[in-house]
Amino acid sequence: MLTAIIIDDESSSRNALRQKLINHCADIVVIAECENGEQGIKNIEEKNPDIIFLDVEMPRMNGFTMLQQLHNRNFELIFITAYDHYAIKAIKFSALDYLVKPFEVADLKSAVEKVVQRRNEVHRNDRLELLLQNFMLEKKEQQRIAIPSMEGLQFVNMNDIIYLEAQSNYTIIFLNNSHKLTVSKTLKDFEELLPVTIFIRIHHSYIINKNAVEKYIKGDGGHVIMKNGITLDVARRKKEEFMKAIGY
Repeated sequence: MLTAIIIDDESSSRNALRQKLINHCADIVVIAECENGEQGIKNIEEKNPDIIFLDVEMPRMNGFTMLQQLHNRNFELIFITAYDHYAIKAIKFSALDYLVKPFEVADLKSAVEKVVQRRNEVHRNDRLELLLQNFMLEKKEQQRIAIPSMEGLQFVNMNDIIYLEAQSNYTIIFLNNSHKLTVSKTLKDFEELLPVTIFIRIHHSYIINKNAVEKYIKGDGGHVIMKNGITLDVARRKKEEFMKAIGY
């Protein structure tokens, strides 16, 4: 059995989540329910739960601020949130799980199964630390991205990414140090995740870091030469968007 604490300022949301866990997640036992971050900190420090269900937006102290103030972060974390673009992106960047209110039972079960499977991984604290770093940057762009690998997670500075290339259902990420990573996510997944102020999709096969472009060669769509010397095609339908992105 795994112990859980629910932290949410809305009593109806706490009740609904508790009932869904009782009915559909028999291995999870709720040991405390908290209506604010202060109660959450106290109960986490005293009861050392396995899983925290945490509302992002709460009065006085939101979920991110509460996490910053914790001494003990030895738990798995599932965020409960109404849709918020920045919060969702920060959570995704940190390879953590979230549920958007109102959520279905299937979504809850899927999130719980994922945290149960990875609860003994060594990267638990890395994910939380990355989340807090991203949160402290507020509305500035996140500096690092958590990339899943066979061994766990690899944390990469986004400025070190030169470009990404689609390979079927995989993506190859080419880095400054001539290394590359093969990731079992599609290029579309990364297009949704990466900040548009830095990255642009120039072709169905490529997303580039616009700061890593050394030269643009005119043509039907044209070509870009990246800082690692690789030449990539710009699709004709992407040319106008690309030119705007680089300031022309």
